[in-house]
This record gives sequence, C-alpha cells and structure tokens, in this order.
Amino acid sequence: MILENITMPDFQKGLTKTRTIIVPFGSVEEHGSHLPLGTDTIHVYELAKEAAGLHPVFVAPPVWYGLCRSTCQHPGTVTLQGLTVRSLAMEICTALYSHGLRNFVLISGHAGGTHMASLVDAGEKVLDSLPRSQVAVLSVLDLTALPPFSGLIECKGDSHAGEVETSLMLHLRPKDVKGTSHEEYPSFPGKILVRDKRRYWPNGVWGDPSKASPEKGKAIIEREAVALVEMIKQLESLDEVESI
Repeated sequence: MILENITMPDFQKGLTKTRTIIVPFGSVEEHGSHLPLGTDTIHVYELAKEAAGLHPVFVAPPVWYGLCRSTCQHPGTVTLQGLTVRSLAMEICTALYSHGLRNFVLISGHAGGTHMASLVDAGEKVLDSLPRSQVAVLSVLDLTALPPFSGLIECKGDSHAGEVETSLMLHLRPKDVKGTSHEEYPSFPGKILVRDKRRYWPNGVWGDPSKASPEKGKAIIEREAVALVEMIKQLESLDEVESI
C-alpha cells in the first residue's frame, strides 16, 4: 500500500492487514558523471514498492535528503545535518504511530556512515518513546552483502555509482543514465578528516560502472526485495512475541 496513493478509508482498511511501514530515506547526491543526483532515493523507493508487492506492508513517501559528508563538495549534492535527519525520522515515525503503525523499517538508499548513525539514533529514540514500536534500520548495502548476491556482483567493494547502482538505474531509469564513468575508489587518509574532500575522491565513483547491465539491475532489485521481506517478517515476529 503506497501511502501517497491511497485514501483515508484505504488506510484504515490496510491497518487490518498490517501495522508495518517502510520509510525510505535517500539523498540528492552526486553519482559520478553518468547517474542522476536522485539515484539513492529512486533506488530505495522502487525497492520498497517491490517489497510491498511481495508482502502486505505500507510504504511511506521517500525522504529525498540525507547527510552526505564525503560528497558534500561535489556539484549538486544537498546535505542535511545529522540532527535534522534524526528529527525527521523520529517525527515521521511518531506521526505514523499515532495513526496505528507499530513496525517501522527505516531503509536508506544512501549508506554514508554518519547518515546511517543518525537513523540508528532516531530508531533508538523511537523505541524509547513509543512503547509498542519495533524498529529496523538498514541500508541497501546491508542487503547486497547477503549470500543471494554472491556471483551476481563482479566488482568487489562496489559501493557508489559503480556496478550495482548503474545496473539498477539502467533497469529503473535507463533514459536518465548518461553514458558511464571511469572506475574509481576514494583515497581518504584513514581516520584523518580533510577539508578538500574532492582531492581524495575527484569523480565521486566507488566501483566499476563498466560492469553494469540492465539485466543485473533487474536481478539485484528482485533479490533485494526478497531479502527485505525476510527481514520485515523477522521484525513482525518480534512484535508478535512482545504482544503476547
């Protein structure tokens, strides 16, 4: 049930089938010279809708902005503060909880460490403040790291605007893919923070886009959806146990 498309009676009826909602988080962020700035959000929202086709669940409209630390100096990237990301997640969950939702899946198409830490912090606060809530926080990279993707993804360490995301966009939005980019990996100096971030990651690619194909993109999102549904079922089983 796609929240933006259903009516008030549809929503009320949906609550008799499920108390679970996927809340997709993305970003407006550079993705090399060949992928659109909205890649993360497009990916995670389409994934959520794919999962909803396999299992009864609500899908909230995506949050288009996130915390983009490493790419904040690349043209087109729009970044929020961590406190803003955390507040958005908490307030969205609180509002949905007031209307009867209980299980919250905060899944992000943007997997930056500080961004994900903000979502985890929000999830913990939701658990503390909403007594019957259950929360899962994950990124799409958590799904592609699972065994079903072994042998499908060729580029080891692929992470950003590389094989996976280019394949997905070739499948989901082929008209928005503008050629390709060279294989690249960031070279940040370990735990040392730097002011000139583009010096260490000039083109904003983490992986090898040349290994991408629309066929891979279709297989990736289908397998992601199955893995996401399995996680949702696990979350829902915890809710059943705690309600006994």
